Amino acid sequence: MDLVTALARARTAERPGPDTPAGPAVPDWPGPARAIPPAGPGLLDLDRLLRLSLAAADPRGRLRPAPSAGGLHPVDARLAVGAGCSLPPGTYGYDPLRHRVHRLSPAPQAAPSGVTVELTVTARRTASHYGHRAWPLLLLDTGHTAAALALAARALATAPAAVRLDGAGEHPLAAVHVPPPAPGPHPPDPDAPAPAELLARRSAPPPLPGTPAREDLHAVLTTAREAGAGRLRWCVAVGGPRPELVEAAPDGTLRRLAGGEARPTLAAWAAGQGWIADAGAVLLGYGCPSDAGPPRIRGDHLHAGHAVGCALLTAARRGLAARPVGSWQRADLGAALGGPPARNWIVHGLALGAGRPEKRTT
Repeated sequence: MDLVTALARARTAERPGPDTPAGPAVPDWPGPARAIPPAGPGLLDLDRLLRLSLAAADPRGRLRPAPSAGGLHPVDARLAVGAGCSLPPGTYGYDPLRHRVHRLSPAPQAAPSGVTVELTVTARRTASHYGHRAWPLLLLDTGHTAAALALAARALATAPAAVRLDGAGEHPLAAVHVPPPAPGPHPPDPDAPAPAELLARRSAPPPLPGTPAREDLHAVLTTAREAGAGRLRWCVAVGGPRPELVEAAPDGTLRRLAGGEARPTLAAWAAGQGWIADAGAVLLGYGCPSDAGPPRIRGDHLHAGHAVGCALLTAARRGLAARPVGSWQRADLGAALGGPPARNWIVHGLALGAGRPEKRTT
């Protein structure tokens, strides 16, 4: 698969063709399905880790802690389990619909303690609806899934998860290593999410009215920038009586990038989703130039999905409604801001609303 060509085509105005069958929602893992046993003292609780990050809450498999374009959930998880876990060491395929694992092979001799979750995709699931626009969405979904795993590890008070989103290869696209709990007492993480917070995360349905407070926008921007590891630039298109495009300043304020109303243009760029024009604000991650090679394309999109996945939690904690926006066409934000063309494309977005009706000016 030529990822450079696939991304260039996805960024055009070409419309996808008719829907095709999505195929099975879970890989056909070999061997019998096994329940995940409860964790004993000092062991990493894989049952809770996976319930908080990957497991479906409904029989159709659409409701999960990590969002996915069209609810199609193309990301598959293979577990490399080392010592210190509630499962014996080995490699396992995970079934998120039944919350079961299939043992695939013994653990490699050099397997680290804890679990390494390797993430790959079944492209057919997303391509069934989005056609040639699928590959950016597949990468963003993988980044969201990595964020869900890292947040679940924080909720379980393990040592910090190591998230690999370098884009170096396709098999796996990303990996998240979660170590077992450290022995002895350790200081609590005051910002760690509660399990209930992770299970309650859902993409809000449109409309998303109400302009969020500036301090809330700064918090969401800061989360995205930090979780994105500097791969992209981040800004927010703000509605309200004085619409503008802003970014986070070091002093905790918002700095204007441009004045004027950007949301109708964003709605046109985002596959014509007209409701975006009335959202209170839209977080935007942009970069990934047209001459980027496959590793950068993968890395930028994976980090963008991870960043928006983390920003969703910040938005929820601030009482904001939020909905990821992953499909963008002709969205050359850098050129729109007066920069050179084809250098700073919108990669991912997050529509935000405060739930308060806006007073629009004419």
